[in-house]
Amino acid sequence: MEYQAKELFAKRDVPVTLGVVLRHAEDARTAAEALGRRVVVKAQVRTGGRGKAGGVKLAADPDEAVEMAGQILGMDINGHTVHQVLVAPAADIAEEYYLSFLVDRADRTFLCIASVEGGVEIEEVARANPGAIAKVAIDPRSGVDEAKAAEIVAAAGFPATIAAEAVDVVLNLWRVFVAEDASLVEVNPLVRLGDGHLEALDGKITVDANADFRHPDRARFQDAVAADPLEEAAKTKHLSYVKLGGEVGIIGNGAGLVMSTLDVVAYAGEKYDGVKPANFLDIGGGASAEVMANGLQIVLGDPLVKAVFVNVFGGITACDAVANGIVDALQMLGEGANRPLVVRLDGNNVTEGRRILEAAGHPLVTMVDTMDDAADRAAELAAKG
Repeated sequence: MEYQAKELFAKRDVPVTLGVVLRHAEDARTAAEALGRRVVVKAQVRTGGRGKAGGVKLAADPDEAVEMAGQILGMDINGHTVHQVLVAPAADIAEEYYLSFLVDRADRTFLCIASVEGGVEIEEVARANPGAIAKVAIDPRSGVDEAKAAEIVAAAGFPATIAAEAVDVVLNLWRVFVAEDASLVEVNPLVRLGDGHLEALDGKITVDANADFRHPDRARFQDAVAADPLEEAAKTKHLSYVKLGGEVGIIGNGAGLVMSTLDVVAYAGEKYDGVKPANFLDIGGGASAEVMANGLQIVLGDPLVKAVFVNVFGGITACDAVANGIVDALQMLGEGANRPLVVRLDGNNVTEGRRILEAAGHPLVTMVDTMDDAADRAAELAAKG
């Protein structure tokens, strides 16, 4: 969230004003009185487009700050409910710029994007005036030194009067990018204030979860109120789960297979009143009874799920082991397994795997040979409720 990004900016001397974060509208009065001036009340959610959605409002006095906070708290912005707001001093803005570092996956390097046309979505700037955007590749071996920072500032066309300060901001923002193991750091807008100095008026950071072991303090950035309880439960069981909101629960082994399964279910669901996938769940290479039971428990914990599609390709873990895992998992779950399962097995030991499921004869399990047919059957069952 913005206030969290600003905390990390402040650690590396990127100029920011932190403000006050609160969850109750009435608390905005105390915050505004303490700041002693006109304030801005900003929704704190992990998404962009807050201003367009009405999630950023100016308040002239403490009473108005309470009113604005009350309007913003509880809002839905791009599917994110606002549970907290940031109250910060309103800035005397002279000009707005854009600055970011990100991973350039296409060229397998890092990239700095900078523009003197900030304050709006960078995609809009790219569409309306692509010449206003500077893109400077960063060699991972050398990173950003003062010379590279000066190159970025010159390429973006920052005014000469703030060029030296802009170089410092670029250097410090790069330090944030590296120190936090980030895949994106973005400031939009980076503003020139009325006194001539620069300030990061907003901030966005995306960090690489694979580096969490190096950052034990990141736990404080988790928002337990906004977190989906099923996703949190899946984390505790070391499962890769993302809730999507459809009706067909998806369990597969391997991210690529699961992504393909989402596509075929969405396509099949078009002829069944628009039935959609309910989740992404990758159980990984091992499909033991415990792992399968954990996966089924998470998926069936979603009340929107009407049917489950288990799509497994036997590789290192053979299909007979997967089949035994499904049978044992259904026994472990007992009455908790109360919705139909469509199972498609293929790959190593598929014949034995299918034999095991047929012999078990579980009333909830339907076996289908192909992925497309299995997706169609799962969508049909989900549509029937």
